Amino acid sequence: MKHARIAWAGAVHEAVESNGELLLTRSPWAGKRLKFEEVVWLPPLVPVPQARTVLALGLNYADHAKELAFKAPEEPLVFVKGEASLIGHKALTRRPHGVTYMHYECELAVVIGRTAKQVKKENAYDYVGGYTVANDYAIRDYLENWYRPNFRVKNRDTCTPIGPWLVDAKDIHEVYGSPMNLNLQTTVNGKVTQSGHTRDMIFDVPTLIEYFSAFMTLQPGDLILTGTPDGVVNCDAGDVIVTSIEGVGDLINTLGE
Repeated sequence: MKHARIAWAGAVHEAVESNGELLLTRSPWAGKRLKFEEVVWLPPLVPVPQARTVLALGLNYADHAKELAFKAPEEPLVFVKGEASLIGHKALTRRPHGVTYMHYECELAVVIGRTAKQVKKENAYDYVGGYTVANDYAIRDYLENWYRPNFRVKNRDTCTPIGPWLVDAKDIHEVYGSPMNLNLQTTVNGKVTQSGHTRDMIFDVPTLIEYFSAFMTLQPGDLILTGTPDGVVNCDAGDVIVTSIEGVGDLINTLGE
């Protein structure tokens, strides 16, 4: 099932996709149907009582590491992002005035479904609640170190669109076998600029869950952004970027000044 969070009629609602429409699921609006264009899309993540941890991978595709003239890492390269950087489907991302190179990063985002501590790879999928699409923008002008991007590169307000759907993990596993069998694609103004496949991750989803849970507790609602393949290009204000992952969704974002 594809879940969404949207703003409509002055309130935030939970919804699911139903025959090309949004079906509201909570009282007093349960059963109400809305067109996609009638609503404001929010990140498809339910509120959590604790601070949400957003873990993001750098250089997790060998072709992207090669694209940036780095050798593939021998262990996960991770940085932490604040939840304030997350925005929803069809939202506007600000391109800072004067920057010369800002690019998208189409990434599979893993949403943790239950508390995970010292999880082994063979059991890792039991702790996944679902999957969504993330676009983890980077601004090369501010980059000092690809291995540990500083906050101005990766932790900016509006610079991590996510959504439109949170797809139940069981649906991906039933149809595709695992999240490691999904095509990725990015278009800029309708032109394909990036194509890849999740099987090409250096560290796959089970490996990442085992790695992180060995030294920290992952809580329900935490996110793991799993990195991007090669094919990133500079994008300008006014460009419409669509980051797509097979079976998960098409995330639309526009750059503005």
